Amino acid sequence: MMIADEELRDIFKTASEEHLQKLEDGLLHLEKHPHDQARLEDVLREAHTLKGDSRMLGVDDVETLIHQLEDSLEAVKRGESVFSPELGDRLYQAVDAIRKLVHEAVTGESAGVNVFYVLAQLMGADTASSDQNLEISSHDDSLFPDIITESPEFDIDSLFPNTATEFLTVLSDQVEPLPVPAALAPSVLEKVPAAVVDEPALNSSYQIETIRVEPQKLDTLMTQTGELIVTKIRIAHRMAEIEEIVALWEEWSRDAFVNRLALDDFERGLHNGALKPMQNFHHRAEQRLERLGVLVNRLRNTADVDTARLNTVANELESGIRTLRLLPLSTIFNLFPRMVRDLAKQQSKEVNLVIEGGETKADKRILEEMKDPLMHMLRNAIDHGIETTQERESLGKSGAATVRLRGYQTASSIGIEIIDDGRGLNIESIKQTALRRGVCGEKELAAMTTAQIQSLIFAPGFSTRTAITEISGRGVGLDVVARNVEHLKGTIQVESTPGMGCTFRVQLSTTIATNHVLIVEVNSVSYALPMEFVQTTLLVSGREIFTTLGCQTIALDGEPVSVARLADLLELQVSAPASPKMLPCIILQVGAERLGLLVDALLDEQDVVVKPLSSLLKRIRNVSGATILGTGEVCMILNPQDLLKSARKRTVSVTSEKLVEEIQTKQALLLVEDSIIVRTQVKRILEGAGYEVVTAVDGLDGFSKLRTRTFDAVVSDIQMPYLDGLSLTATIRQHKEYSELPIILVTTLATDEDKRRGAEAGANAYLTKSTFDQRVLLDTLRRLV
Repeated sequence: MMIADEELRDIFKTASEEHLQKLEDGLLHLEKHPHDQARLEDVLREAHTLKGDSRMLGVDDVETLIHQLEDSLEAVKRGESVFSPELGDRLYQAVDAIRKLVHEAVTGESAGVNVFYVLAQLMGADTASSDQNLEISSHDDSLFPDIITESPEFDIDSLFPNTATEFLTVLSDQVEPLPVPAALAPSVLEKVPAAVVDEPALNSSYQIETIRVEPQKLDTLMTQTGELIVTKIRIAHRMAEIEEIVALWEEWSRDAFVNRLALDDFERGLHNGALKPMQNFHHRAEQRLERLGVLVNRLRNTADVDTARLNTVANELESGIRTLRLLPLSTIFNLFPRMVRDLAKQQSKEVNLVIEGGETKADKRILEEMKDPLMHMLRNAIDHGIETTQERESLGKSGAATVRLRGYQTASSIGIEIIDDGRGLNIESIKQTALRRGVCGEKELAAMTTAQIQSLIFAPGFSTRTAITEISGRGVGLDVVARNVEHLKGTIQVESTPGMGCTFRVQLSTTIATNHVLIVEVNSVSYALPMEFVQTTLLVSGREIFTTLGCQTIALDGEPVSVARLADLLELQVSAPASPKMLPCIILQVGAERLGLLVDALLDEQDVVVKPLSSLLKRIRNVSGATILGTGEVCMILNPQDLLKSARKRTVSVTSEKLVEEIQTKQALLLVEDSIIVRTQVKRILEGAGYEVVTAVDGLDGFSKLRTRTFDAVVSDIQMPYLDGLSLTATIRQHKEYSELPIILVTTLATDEDKRRGAEAGANAYLTKSTFDQRVLLDTLRRLV
């Protein structure tokens, strides 16, 4: 009989091969060291495991033979017999037969093994033929009298002849020629009739189809792959530095060219050759600059090719290793049907477990760490959620309840749901329990939504049961479930409709070794937020923040969303308010709840390797781990679930009016100018007027810095390399969030046509350097900002 389930077939094939190989190795060792009790225990353990696997999959013949093999070894263990060579032969023959039966179970090809015969040999019924391992059709009942099935007390010696010759003589009259293993003793072969013996077929197509890898080695490989990703990011930073060197060389080359022209003009006016040494110096400088340009550009090109290749290799390697660690959810889902059936019967309930999405694959570690939480949620569903058959019928429901265990995959996560059609959660009972156990106060409860109240069942020690049951335990469990899910960088939420049922929904990250994070800045320090919890980012002004129920709030998509400064949640000291009028706000979503975090700047998105905290810092609030950025900076990875809890518990430290006042204290300007002299002078003027000034050396650099934080206005030159001022203005206006950002162009281009082009690009003001007056610039800024 072949095992029907393809996945279980493959697992049984691999596992049984390993168990049988260890059995053989153990028997060989016991032949030489028959008194080695420790090794005998190992052999018995392997046999017992294989017997259990066979029983579970319905491979009855294998189970029967292993059971008798265990009996023989148990007799040796008890001292009732010794491990003699004759016993070894019988055991080897049984292992050979078991191996063929396993092959039949996984391929469907007939093994040609007569289990009664092998069983009789194991029992020592015919020791004279113990060297034989005959393949007899198990379907030929004419060889065996009906006494086998009719009488439990039959004489096995009357069933089999006393010698192998007599047995094979009888056999030769009834069966076709059969192959006899090469291990058949020569003394017996001489007596075997020719009709029985056939040449053994040699199998030369042996292949190793699977390779078993220790999980620790895969874990190490995955960690190293993560480090490779970080190295890739660091090299990308080096590429940025090379680009800066190239930009410096280009700027230097332009200045050298302009100065050379001026020097030539000056020399032509002197006509005395006094500047010849200076000309020679400039000539040598130009030659060196040209050589530097060749080297730098060659370095940039080769580094670019190497970086692209590294990206490809690193990504393919990471993908390949991650695939090796993937296992179907059915690996753990298939453990639960029997458990659900037994628990339901114990509770006098009827429950049908429906499994969906078992083919969805997840990392091995996710399966390992989610087995117990899923088991606990199923036990809770049966104990708390499902009514008895009588209760269900009185409510007009089907007598048999349905529990669905569903797995699915999204673009960035693995989802697991446990859905029952039972009584659902009792909100009032949850409230009373929360108050009784001190989980929260009456004011907190009054401000909570239904979803937040339902989530209280994940609080430590929370249980609405007044009596302890074997199934539900002692009120400890769902908090551990939530903690395990959080440890896997996931979320858990519950949805319930009274009288209709309950749904537990778990979302887990698809990656374990690396994390995709958003890098933010607070008080000039970088922090990382997992991107799977970032719903969106936006700019928020102080005027948009209002207070409701003691919480700072903004309106988003027509709904109120609580906001808090990340510095406050992390309890950081803010020395002096220097915030711009508009602050970057990150909207986190954890389950059904949202929270806006106000930060100083958004820096970057990166894939990082999560470094767990030491045991001394195992459970620091709001922090889940650390990483090393490509710049070499150590960066804390924040815990979104903790941040949400901190925001809920935190009292309002400042009113929204005070926050508005702090936000408006100092205005920030972006100054884009390629001339270092002009850039320095204008920066001094603006800072002297009380503005915070950030400078950029060209339009491309300017737009890059504009994206890192919020500015109140942009002051820019027009004639610049890479991206001129007009193109910069047009690029800024293409982004909706910058549609109202004041842009002032300060340039030497003074024609009406130039001014018209500036207005068409989207500039708010156009000032010419020829008539430049700092008071005009400052007045324009006061008017626009």
